[in-house]
Amino acid sequence: MAATEGVVTLDADRPAGFDRAVVFAADGAYLRHAAFAAAQLAALSPGRTFDICLCGPEMPPAVAGLAPLGLRRCRVGTAGMFDGLGLDPRRSAASYLRYALPDAFAGAYRRLLYLDADVFIQGGDFGALLEVDLGPHPLGAVRDNMQWRTPRRRTPSFARLGLPWASVFNSGMLLIDVAAWREREVLGRMLAFGAAHDPARIGLDQDLVNAVVRGAFAELSPVWNWQYTWASRLFEALDDAHVVHFIGPRKPWSHDGGELPLRFRRAYRAFFAEHFPEAPVGPDGVRPLANRGFVRRMLVKHLLSQGKLADYLDRFPDDMTVLV
Repeated sequence: MAATEGVVTLDADRPAGFDRAVVFAADGAYLRHAAFAAAQLAALSPGRTFDICLCGPEMPPAVAGLAPLGLRRCRVGTAGMFDGLGLDPRRSAASYLRYALPDAFAGAYRRLLYLDADVFIQGGDFGALLEVDLGPHPLGAVRDNMQWRTPRRRTPSFARLGLPWASVFNSGMLLIDVAAWREREVLGRMLAFGAAHDPARIGLDQDLVNAVVRGAFAELSPVWNWQYTWASRLFEALDDAHVVHFIGPRKPWSHDGGELPLRFRRAYRAFFAEHFPEAPVGPDGVRPLANRGFVRRMLVKHLLSQGKLADYLDRFPDDMTVLV
């Protein structure tokens, strides 16, 4: 019996409608941002054949204005199994909840697509993505941004742990084959690894799951998890990214220093004004082109990285290419 058998629990406000789901897991203020992304996904997929779930360690509250979207609200209990693992000031224990989702939904879904709450969804056929062939792997994901231009770079957590180089993925988007994930006992292995090593050496949840998986994942096109950095943001539009992921501390709803396009902030402001008026998004702030020093540095960075990034993108002829 797996170490997690019977420990992970699920309460939902409605039964599953399909055997596949796109799932967001968050708590606190990030539930609002997850609702924003879920609403974007619902608008892009009017005839969808998958559920959209909002999950948290507590039951996410109902939002009357979002009721027509048919979102499934779920509480995922983990009995404190993630206590003691690595955190930082921007992450709560709910950041580990994604790894319990296959156990929580094992009786309902055969495929799960997990997405972080700080994403902006603007395109893509998510129904088709949920069916791509992952080969022998229990999950598919997008390579972490640190290896886009320098694929042989060893992640700092691997260096601290004395692990050899491996390709690593960004855990803000995970396409999971539920049966294969559970058969490989990925969650149980993560908990065992976390118990056997100092959290300071492991790092955060992404470091832990990569230390366990060690490169054995199906690599997906970056258009499904475009990690929005100062070296990659201009290429996002050129490559028609489907999911923009605001990694790092600068988020469109809070940053007003002129480093993010205003279209993102304005979309959040309109959504929050309608559905979460108690948490308004402020005015635009500095226009990006007015932050001249940042724009100059960003343009130089893009110019220097263009060749290596193009080499990386050339590995994916279309958005459904999977490297196994």
